[in-house]
Amino acid sequence: MATVEECRQALDTLSERMAAHAAELSSTVNLDRRMVLRLRDLGVAFRGRMNDGAITEIEPGDDPKARIQIELTSDDLVAMVDGQLDFARSWAAGRVSVKANVLDLLKLRKLL
Repeated sequence: MATVEECRQALDTLSERMAAHAAELSSTVNLDRRMVLRLRDLGVAFRGRMNDGAITEIEPGDDPKARIQIELTSDDLVAMVDGQLDFARSWAAGRVSVKANVLDLLKLRKLL
């Protein structure tokens, strides 16, 4: 099981990667949504904002009203960011739970 710090570092890495490609993605993935990522095994959540192809304002805490809600295990988060686990396949297999409207799901697929 990954630690909270390892998960925070993975989220920061993902945010940096997405920000590096934000300019090319912002025209096709123009999301501006509050989001929350819940780590089932740690009982911890991180909230932030998905904005123009990047994740910003990441901080600890839940946001039950977030329009994008993602749940997974700490190990799966770290593995996805490291490129060892595919987001779409994990979602299809039930390892990752995503609650968002259909249009947002289609846009998220392009980002993750």
